[in-house]
Amino acid sequence: MKKIIIANWKMNPSSEKEAVSLAKAINKKGIVICPPFVFLSSVSKNLKAGSSKLKATLGAQDISPESQGSFTGEISPSMLKNLGVKYAIIGHSERRMLGEINYLINRKIKTALKSGITPIVCVGEPHRDPQMKYLGFMKRQITETFKGLSPKDFKKIIIAYEPVWAIGKSAEREATPEESQEMAIFIKKVLSDHFGRGSVKNLKILYGGSVNEKNAKEFLTCGGVQGLLVGRVSLDQKKFNEIIKNS
Repeated sequence: MKKIIIANWKMNPSSEKEAVSLAKAINKKGIVICPPFVFLSSVSKNLKAGSSKLKATLGAQDISPESQGSFTGEISPSMLKNLGVKYAIIGHSERRMLGEINYLINRKIKTALKSGITPIVCVGEPHRDPQMKYLGFMKRQITETFKGLSPKDFKKIIIAYEPVWAIGKSAEREATPEESQEMAIFIKKVLSDHFGRGSVKNLKILYGGSVNEKNAKEFLTCGGVQGLLVGRVSLDQKKFNEIIKNS
């Protein structure tokens, strides 16, 4: 199965010029570039212009659960599609920390699917306890996040496992490829039990927890995943290209 590498720029960079320059530097096949909404148009146009052919694919960092209407500040699926967006990150831990609950994420997934945009759905536990209660948390999160979907829907969905406890400055420690593999198996089991065995056929699972140029290869080879969701390091073209090289 072909590896997929997602570059999640979050609320970076600060200018259009920087965004376009970075996009050109990592414009390679198998890459999904997810810039802030305000840079989607310029990144798309510049990668398609002149001799710089669009090899990477565009993704959005979020999507509205609504198709259209009076929803101030929201970005509709049709707006994204008109900019050439093919993917949308949904349910990222940073969005969940702002109050997004499983029900809302579920609606966003369904809206994305209906609009022909591939959802990159993030799941992950905030803590990992010795009693393994985190497995119960994950089971509930997965079943609620994907509630009402059919096995065939999962052919159009990518799941990104991001252990919240291993992310950012407050990280307890780095996750291991073995833990990634364990959770990839667990995610497939929960999906298979609740949505049918067809839901995990050809399912792509990514790992996304403080991925860098040093640990990326090991997660791809030993982590039971088919790709990576890369945050901070995707803003460093040298380090990110190292990840691409080893994928």
